[in-house]
Amino acid sequence: MTDAPAPSALLRIGNDDYSEGSGGTYTHLNPVTGIAQATIPLAGAKEVDLAVERALAVKEEWRRWTPERRRDAIAKLGRLVRENVAEFARLGALDGGTPLPSGMHMATLSADWHDYYAGWCDKLDGQMYSTFDTRGTFSYSAPEPYGIIGIIITWNGPLISLGMKVAPALAAGNCVIVKPAELTPFAPDFYARLVREAGIPDGVFSLLPGGIDAGEALVRHEDVEKISFTGGPIAARKILAMCAEQMKPAVLELGGKSASLLFPDTDIDAACERAIQWTIGVMAGQGCSLPTRLMVHESIHDEVVQKLIAITNGYKVGDPMAEGVRVGPLINSAAVTRIMGMLDRVRSEGSGKIVLGGQRCGGPLEGLNYIEPTIITDVDPASEIAQVEIFGPVLLVLKFSDEDEAVRIANSTKYGLAAYIQTDNLKRALTLAERLKSGGVYVNGAQQIHPFTPFGGLGVSGFGKEGGRAGIDEFLRYKTVSIA
Repeated sequence: MTDAPAPSALLRIGNDDYSEGSGGTYTHLNPVTGIAQATIPLAGAKEVDLAVERALAVKEEWRRWTPERRRDAIAKLGRLVRENVAEFARLGALDGGTPLPSGMHMATLSADWHDYYAGWCDKLDGQMYSTFDTRGTFSYSAPEPYGIIGIIITWNGPLISLGMKVAPALAAGNCVIVKPAELTPFAPDFYARLVREAGIPDGVFSLLPGGIDAGEALVRHEDVEKISFTGGPIAARKILAMCAEQMKPAVLELGGKSASLLFPDTDIDAACERAIQWTIGVMAGQGCSLPTRLMVHESIHDEVVQKLIAITNGYKVGDPMAEGVRVGPLINSAAVTRIMGMLDRVRSEGSGKIVLGGQRCGGPLEGLNYIEPTIITDVDPASEIAQVEIFGPVLLVLKFSDEDEAVRIANSTKYGLAAYIQTDNLKRALTLAERLKSGGVYVNGAQQIHPFTPFGGLGVSGFGKEGGRAGIDEFLRYKTVSIA
């Protein structure tokens, strides 16, 4: 198992560091071994107040920076992230057990988001309205930053979440206070140090790892003017209730139960490779928009299942820092217990047939946070396993006979984050893309979350967008000025 030294993580309020917080401490366990590797100070309301105070002191200065100066600072931050991709991958393995190739990929994506939004700094504009009004009125709109944004991110892929949220918030001229999950503190902590190196003014960015109390203090603070949250629907409902007390807006990027529709008129081998890579091979299935429900046309169902099993059997499970490992551990023992309970209910209720895996890993991984890569067929579309987010290395295979049935099953959950279509029929792809209840549809390929395209969900998957012009507009409000 990995024996790389674990870094420390601190509360970073502006340019000051704190090794103690009013929220107590958290003992971080190595996700591979389960052995304690660091004690993390946790923020509470006291540290949130201090971070807000520091942001208030600097927010007008930051807003008045020229677009070019702000652009250069964010671009430098992006370069620093890119120069440290290998270190971020190492930290991701220590944080949450992410295999090194996946960690490097996510770090590169985060750098891309910084590059993209740095370019928006000098392109933010409003609109001039008609001057042919007989009343002689001239009107225009102007974008303004909110001021202070509260950002709460979950534990899976914290660095990409920072790129998707912090970069556009800063580019819009806001100060940000980030509360990362205490489960994965190391990569965000290193990122906070790079923010300083990039020349972002003291107080514009603060990092406060913490639990529920810190998150609630951040959401409720009257000087925090908008919340951007990535996590689950249970926490999101509580956040919305608190925001409602102050009429505070929020962006919510929540979970998913994404369907991938596989038709016989495409490259079946490639589609099967993608199905395993983007469910079991990405963070052991711990991703919000992964295509975890593979819906296969009945004419190729049996062939596809055999191909999926063969591909999965070639995936190496183990230490995320080891050569060739494609599947790492789950985030903690609680996740293992939860998923194993779901698999046990599949067996007892007969809601599916486990054709591969379905057990905790044995051998050298016995007793650790590992579950065998699992494939389940003959899934009841209305069952728990087909309706609830699993967040583990489990792929469901469902059968359909025609497009109408495929759409009906795909749209049968409360989620609506992503959907996938595997077909070489362009008319079918365009028709189904319109019919699928989803914030994003991806045709003949893996998930494509680009900095320049909007990303976000429907229903229980949340609302608001990250990416593209829509992503920076979430951190701007428009003021209309009329002159008689």
